[in-house]
Amino acid sequence: MDTQLRAKEYFDERATKEMRQHFRPVQRSVQESLSYTCRILAATGQEAGLAGQISARSERPGAYWTLRFGLGFDEATPDDFIEVDSDLNTLTGEGMANPATRFHLWVYDARPDVNAIVHAHSPWVSALVAARQPLVVAQMDMTPFYNDCAFLADWPGVPIADQEGVLISEALGGKRSIILAHHGYLTVGDCVEEATYLSVYLERAVRMQMRARVYGDLTPVPGHLAQEAHDYLLKPSIVKGTFDYWCRQVDRDAPLASENTQQSARA
Repeated sequence: MDTQLRAKEYFDERATKEMRQHFRPVQRSVQESLSYTCRILAATGQEAGLAGQISARSERPGAYWTLRFGLGFDEATPDDFIEVDSDLNTLTGEGMANPATRFHLWVYDARPDVNAIVHAHSPWVSALVAARQPLVVAQMDMTPFYNDCAFLADWPGVPIADQEGVLISEALGGKRSIILAHHGYLTVGDCVEEATYLSVYLERAVRMQMRARVYGDLTPVPGHLAQEAHDYLLKPSIVKGTFDYWCRQVDRDAPLASENTQQSARA
């Protein structure tokens, strides 16, 4: 056995290289990825009727894909996503967008690096924002939000107009998540998988925070360790590997993948 003590950087670089070699993310269309996101949120208890929206930037400038209004997360299929323009006119597909997706336009405009957005009124986040409290990063699984989760303390009202988009996009800044007081949360990513990964872990983080308060004040993770864990847990291989696992969970209950995707997963 090699008893030489190596620096953590060695193991980080080795793990990253091996994950790139062994993790082969399933290739899906944007509509398939979005429909899986909807099902994942439903499976993790994040649905709230017709509240909340999921979207992905379109290849067409100024447009994005989103679930047609009137459907819940648990019943979304790839065919239920429509492409809309900057005034929410439907360009591809049938139906209308949720009027509250208008603020997504402002986020996409302010953040060229963002290609997907998840917004939900999940149970634990809803409890936290009812108390008008920000997230406290106090445990390893919460570290993807270290210095990466904004807080908007004042609710601008139902986000169906432009002013709400201005406020939310400005408050989000360069971060990947935001907690909206009296409202819910928003997560963004450079891909659908990243925005979804953050959405699931944000709800878990808030649940943990609410439960831990029974034992007293929370103790934040030391900054240098929190940043290290943040960067590790947001590696693309981990993010996409986790998303694929959640998709397999969804398919065990109600298969959603097309035949092409299923063949890709088996390859």
